[in-house]
Amino acid sequence: MASTPTLHNGIGMRDHEANNKTENDTIDFDNMDEKEKIELLESDCYDILGYNFPWYKRWGILSVIFMVQISMNLNASMYANGIDRIAQKFKVSLQAARAGQALFLIAYAFGCELWAPWSEEYGRWPVLQISLFFVNLWQIPAALSPNFGGLLVARFLGGLSSAGGSVTLGMVADMWQPIDQQYAVAFVGLSSVAGSVVGPIAGSFVHERYSLIWVFWLQLLVGVFVQIVHFFVPETRVSVLIDREARRRRKLGENVWGPGELAQTKITFEKCIKIWVRPFHMFLTEPIVLCLSLLSGFSDALIFTFLEGFQPVFKQWGFSTIQIGLAFLPLLIGYFIAYISFLPVIYAQTKKRHRDGEDSVLPETRLWWLLYTAPLLSIGLFGFAWTSVGPPNVPWIAPMIFAALIGIANYAIYMATIDYMIASYGPYSSSATGGNGFARDFLAGIAAMYSTPLYTNIPGRPLEYASTILGCIAVMVTIPIYFFYWKGPQIRARSKFAQELAGKRKENDGRRASMASMTV
Repeated sequence: MASTPTLHNGIGMRDHEANNKTENDTIDFDNMDEKEKIELLESDCYDILGYNFPWYKRWGILSVIFMVQISMNLNASMYANGIDRIAQKFKVSLQAARAGQALFLIAYAFGCELWAPWSEEYGRWPVLQISLFFVNLWQIPAALSPNFGGLLVARFLGGLSSAGGSVTLGMVADMWQPIDQQYAVAFVGLSSVAGSVVGPIAGSFVHERYSLIWVFWLQLLVGVFVQIVHFFVPETRVSVLIDREARRRRKLGENVWGPGELAQTKITFEKCIKIWVRPFHMFLTEPIVLCLSLLSGFSDALIFTFLEGFQPVFKQWGFSTIQIGLAFLPLLIGYFIAYISFLPVIYAQTKKRHRDGEDSVLPETRLWWLLYTAPLLSIGLFGFAWTSVGPPNVPWIAPMIFAALIGIANYAIYMATIDYMIASYGPYSSSATGGNGFARDFLAGIAAMYSTPLYTNIPGRPLEYASTILGCIAVMVTIPIYFFYWKGPQIRARSKFAQELAGKRKENDGRRASMASMTV
């Protein structure tokens, strides 16, 4: 950073302060003409932004976000453990009872898109607090609903209220520059996939030992605890912190204004539509967002469909409800193995960027490890398929080993795609990764309705054939990874958004551009 930072009109901050020393008592900020207001830039207050938080503060915040993400994904997955009792209570079919899970996931997909841009406009803290409040609120009517329709409405509203990973991942962009962010992205990514597995594990114990209502009460208890912990997390959004600093400096007599203040942000119908449309616009028009979101979404849908096969597969070995829940542990182990495997790769890439400059490592390098881990998705599904024949031919540990391979691949796909998008879109990363979350949750919601019929209605050997079909689809889904790795620069060259962000970053000596400076 230059010793004398400059404002947008070229006036040095120190010179500006000197000129104002004799005017502090006469400046009327309330009635000041807009043309006289001077914008406070990131370079003028870089030391108070999230990038300069102590490492323990940043990782403390990220640990709370880890819990938030686990809680939200727990809400999506634990419902499945109560489907049979929901069907009995409301006298509906098992397939109809699954609609509660499908509606939550589909609404969750739209929730990720709808909440993300608001966090970019008004800050991460208020958006997550409001989101957690409403998610927790809708657990109450879900638990106490006297009819099936009321339960479905509560589940839909609960999903729509979930801010999801798009906001939590945006906080990574608030506190880490692209050159150092991969460790944080890997950590938050682990919480996103792990939460979906924690649900069925914890839910199996609830199903075995408690009544149906505790499926929802446990989600509420976890949600309330997480919201209380998150209450003490500071704001990280760059534009919000600059606005606060500008207000503090004006109290000292300095004529500086934050980007949000100069924009005179007001909640109008037109602005609401513009904010909400942004992530959908990026999803449909940005090739990076569209391609990688569909890749991640299809991968998640395959995983969600595959998980429905656990109960019929492991019942062949006489597994109880709790034992079937514990059968998800290999998948969780796979996630942790994948997370650990990324660490040396991240270390090598980060070291090279620090040594030779950020441009020395292309953004596509963030997809390199995925080239070797993505095939495990197909291998795992094929292996799970043909070890699902049951006893006495195959031991129960065999399909679990292949489940761990699937976990490795699923985490790798999610981690690599979101890491690439956060690096590419910087201050708009919440909207960009919102497309990823939208594809994953929407396709998983659809999968909730066809997964069980797929594993029960195929003639002959349904368990083996169903997972084999998924394995074939996985082959097709992973092929674009290699195309994107080799042709990524050409694809990014067509993105006006990505190119302007890259240009702004160069102007800022490698720092991420602020949203206020963007014109896209």
